[in-house]
Amino acid sequence: MEDKINLIKEKVPHLDIKQYHQNKQGQNNDVLIVNNEWVFRFPKYRAGIEQLKKETAILDYVSSKLSLLVPQPCYQFFLPEEPGKVFTGYRILPGNPLWKKDMSCLDTNQIQKAAEVLAVFLKELHSLPLDSELSSIQRSESTCFKEMRDLYERLKTKIYPFMKQESIEEVDNRFTDFFHSCETVEPCIIHGDFGCSNILWDKGTVSGIIDFGGAGISDPAYDVAGLLASYGEQFFRMMIPHYPEIMTFQDRVYFYQSTFALQEALFGIENDDREAFENGISGYRK
Repeated sequence: MEDKINLIKEKVPHLDIKQYHQNKQGQNNDVLIVNNEWVFRFPKYRAGIEQLKKETAILDYVSSKLSLLVPQPCYQFFLPEEPGKVFTGYRILPGNPLWKKDMSCLDTNQIQKAAEVLAVFLKELHSLPLDSELSSIQRSESTCFKEMRDLYERLKTKIYPFMKQESIEEVDNRFTDFFHSCETVEPCIIHGDFGCSNILWDKGTVSGIIDFGGAGISDPAYDVAGLLASYGEQFFRMMIPHYPEIMTFQDRVYFYQSTFALQEALFGIENDDREAFENGISGYRK
């Protein structure tokens, strides 16, 4: 952490660092909170550097076009391209994560309003045109379903050896149905990790959305699946009147939701994160 603070001092000399601490919740980035005002994110892995570049380009493009606050990267340093040297910085947004347990403490009107606000936000995000500002990202992205085909192959190689046979057959059937039944989808900008840890709540309302580390050009159903996994079926149904297009892709929403635990297990295997692996594999283990 000291090395990273020294790098911030070198690159942002006008910033008077009075206090700082590490936020240890990030899987892909080391996150430092400076003066309780700034967030600095350092990719932990080389692959995370390209993702941070993509995230920054997307945030630069969408930040002024959405009804909720999102991070606006004020500091961007991408050279040299080495973990621990690359970082971005943005002002902290107001609010705290709206965890599932916190949602259960809200009254019905507050829950319905939260569903409306989040549905409208996603519809806005998913409807943004893929302008020339994002051309480099568009060139690097392929079809929406290439990622799922890649995920499937990695699961079979790296996660299936730890799974009981009946779970393997169930997952095989889900992917087979998905690949056979999916329609051609017009890809759009997505958040990519739209769960409760990245939804901020302040003064009785949703105040902002953070952590666009998984953002890209892909299937809008993936974001909605994150909300379904976070807050449940009833909340998901409350969103539909405000984003009726969800009904056209709800089968994909349920499919994506079914992959999240296995994705966590795969992340654990590929990044030597034992806790993530155990959390993800627990319902499938031999």
